[in-house]
Amino acid sequence: MSIIVSKNGKSAVRVDASHFDSEDFLQQYIYENPDSIPLYEIKEDIRLLILSREFSTGSGPIDAIGIDKDGEIYLVETKLYKNPDKRLVVAQVLDYGASLWRSSLDFNDFISRLDNNVRKQFNLSLHQKLEQFFSLSEEELPSLMARMQSNLKSGSFNFVVLMDKLHTQLKDLIIFINENSRFTVYAVELEYYKHNEFEILIPKLFGTEVKKDISVSSAGSVRNKWNENSLVEVAQQKLAPMTLDDL
Repeated sequence: MSIIVSKNGKSAVRVDASHFDSEDFLQQYIYENPDSIPLYEIKEDIRLLILSREFSTGSGPIDAIGIDKDGEIYLVETKLYKNPDKRLVVAQVLDYGASLWRSSLDFNDFISRLDNNVRKQFNLSLHQKLEQFFSLSEEELPSLMARMQSNLKSGSFNFVVLMDKLHTQLKDLIIFINENSRFTVYAVELEYYKHNEFEILIPKLFGTEVKKDISVSSAGSVRNKWNENSLVEVAQQKLAPMTLDDL
């Protein structure tokens, strides 16, 4: 795909799609530019604060962990399409979430580790950064922290998978998960262009339509609870046969 770049309606130039050199570059880009994740399609006035990159869990490091003003927790995982492990990215990020949830009883340790990372990055304490970023008063901060703790304890996470190209099997899996779980998985496809000294990023968010349909059709009902066996069983019924093999 190409885009056209011009100045004052003249000197139009066609710019072909470029590519990310490495997942590390993509991680750093998102860390420095969290607004590149189009969460505004979920919440109109959302601001995402990335608190830590490579946040360690018992199952490995999460590429990035963030929070919004409502205390919702976002676990971000990046993967390039050329990476052969791309089919495992959802299982990988869910595993990180499960590990984080298992450690939720020690909320103070969780906050302490976040605080250490925030101090290194921003030279501010976690509480100071939250107050600054979200324009909170000292009286409002405890409410945010309480909602954050509640979401951690219940495992109510927002999982965000960032890729330079999404494959059909991943989209099918996200639909299935969002229909059968209390948490939410989003995928973002990132088109990347370079023109002179400028970088152009076109993000496309997938997964929001599924959540909107669920909220309408499932009002007043309780979503399914499942374990690994029931997950596979229902997946075999819902997804195309090739999906499970490819994943």
